[in-house]
Amino acid sequence: MRLIPEWAAVDAIVLAWPNENTDWAPWLEEVKVTYSALISAINAAGASVILLHREGDNQDIKRRLEENANVLLVEAQFNDTWARDYAFLTCEMDGVRYPVEFEFNGWGNKFDARLDNQVNQRYLAPLCQQALVSIPIVCEGGALEIDAEGHLLTTQMCLSNPQRNGDFSLVAYQETLERHLGADKVSILKNGHLEGDDTDGHIDTLVRFTPQQGLVIQSCANRKEDDHCEGLGALVEECQRALPDHDIFELPLPFIVNGDGERLPASYANYLICNRAVICPIYQQPEDQQALEVLVAAYPDHAIVPVNCLPLVQQFGSLHCVTMQIPQHTLRSDIVALLQQGVTDYANQ
Repeated sequence: MRLIPEWAAVDAIVLAWPNENTDWAPWLEEVKVTYSALISAINAAGASVILLHREGDNQDIKRRLEENANVLLVEAQFNDTWARDYAFLTCEMDGVRYPVEFEFNGWGNKFDARLDNQVNQRYLAPLCQQALVSIPIVCEGGALEIDAEGHLLTTQMCLSNPQRNGDFSLVAYQETLERHLGADKVSILKNGHLEGDDTDGHIDTLVRFTPQQGLVIQSCANRKEDDHCEGLGALVEECQRALPDHDIFELPLPFIVNGDGERLPASYANYLICNRAVICPIYQQPEDQQALEVLVAAYPDHAIVPVNCLPLVQQFGSLHCVTMQIPQHTLRSDIVALLQQGVTDYANQ
């Protein structure tokens, strides 16, 4: 089996709708506006949305969606909305696509994730053509980035947290990722971390592949005196050494703090590739325009679509963190048909 790169054609994106019982309570209205804009951008990119939601939220959701939205509403129980880290990955073997999950424990037992860890088996796997493959180690989707040649990127800081898999060594991780995700090469990056990041340095906040043999890196070159400058600068140099044949695209770093004065981990690298679009976070900051220009250069064959994610970063995550793509030929044909029928309650089918 091999993990499918994000730029493969997709049928749907998984999201989980925020509610007042999640950590979004203080910003709930603003976050719902962001989710609505994100759903519109996903639909415009030719993908539907599988929207997990709690009981009783479907009417509120329907009021917020555009008339031409394609959304399958799936009633579910979950702890929070960071679908990137608990929704299944998709791997391919002999032309067949399989949903594949790791265990999820709230980024090293930082938060209760018992409901999140059941989402695939209870709600998402039944929508798929093939049975769910479960890998019995802790890992998150945001920790993994792969290209079409099977080169997988991840970070040492994340893997080395003993609250994930005890004394599991980096060599053991490498062998596991090669065996279960079909990686031909695994690069475990040592440098780079954003203050306030609960994930211990997920790769999707730091380094992303492009289809044209490029690397988009969350840099800090625009803020020479920033506390992140040394670590992110070392990350750029590490990537240049590890992938010398790749073009490097450096994103600027914004400076955002919350009401308590805490630095927020706002990363422009936390974007979603969705068919022929790159749906990217902006934060109402002076760096937004430069970040968009970098992405235009990095993805010349894609439309660059900004979504205001300032509300998302208040909870220390961003756009990629709340999404998970499902490539074509993964879902059952009847589910794909439902996804094209507007806004549909799956429970009523």
